[in-house]
Amino acid sequence: MPETAGNLPHLETAEELDAALAGIAKWEKEQNKLMIWDRITRLPFKLLDKLTPKIIHDKLGKLLDELGSYIQNGGNYLVAGRKVGLLMQAESRASGGSGEGPYPLAVMDKAAQQLTQSSRNVATAQGATTGFGGFFTLAADIPAILGLSLKVIQEIGLCYGYNPTDKAERIFTVKVMQFASSDIVGKRAILKELNLQAGGDGDITAGTNAAVSKIQGWREVITVYRDNWGWKKLLQAVPVAGMFFGAYTNRKALEDVAEAARMLYRKRRIIARLAEMQ
Repeated sequence: MPETAGNLPHLETAEELDAALAGIAKWEKEQNKLMIWDRITRLPFKLLDKLTPKIIHDKLGKLLDELGSYIQNGGNYLVAGRKVGLLMQAESRASGGSGEGPYPLAVMDKAAQQLTQSSRNVATAQGATTGFGGFFTLAADIPAILGLSLKVIQEIGLCYGYNPTDKAERIFTVKVMQFASSDIVGKRAILKELNLQAGGDGDITAGTNAAVSKIQGWREVITVYRDNWGWKKLLQAVPVAGMFFGAYTNRKALEDVAEAARMLYRKRRIIARLAEMQ
């Protein structure tokens, strides 16, 4: 059933949606302020890049093909909608609802937070396990954290009513991951490209179509991912001690990705509901 103002009496008012949108706008402004630590740690990466073992570079290269496959046909990262659907129903009933959609933002937010928590715990355990063996297990950690990132973004997208089986949504998934790792200029460019900047109408069609031609082989995404996490992975490569670095860096990576997913999908849903009310 379409989400129109006439059949959504239990959902948010226009004023509540505007307030929620203002909250997301505040978060977007905060993204423009890089932490001093992040600025410093990006400086020595060119030197560290030369020290990175060839096996890691080769693994990152293979991820290019995996991402290309994911965009074209879904790859191995698509999730089952039933799991998310049951979670949404449970959260709806817990908040006094009927368990049926359309769901208010509060229910979507709670379900997305639950998925974030569970994925964060998996990432932490995974980073500790692969970090224990240093360089010998590091190569396995990189594609694993990428796959987990794509998975949690898709699940959060489902919470807000967006189907990852659509090609445009798969492209959006990759752009969310890129947003989480980008600098100020990159974040602004992605918001503009996806029509989610201030005043944008939330229609991602043109932006996702353009993204296919702009990111040949998705090297841009992998480069950003490498530049922001490569130095941390080097610390993880220290045997035994690497398990602590691995647990922390993977947990932080998932937190950043999941937060970006919650905010960007939430913004799209708010914009869509405001449009329907008009």
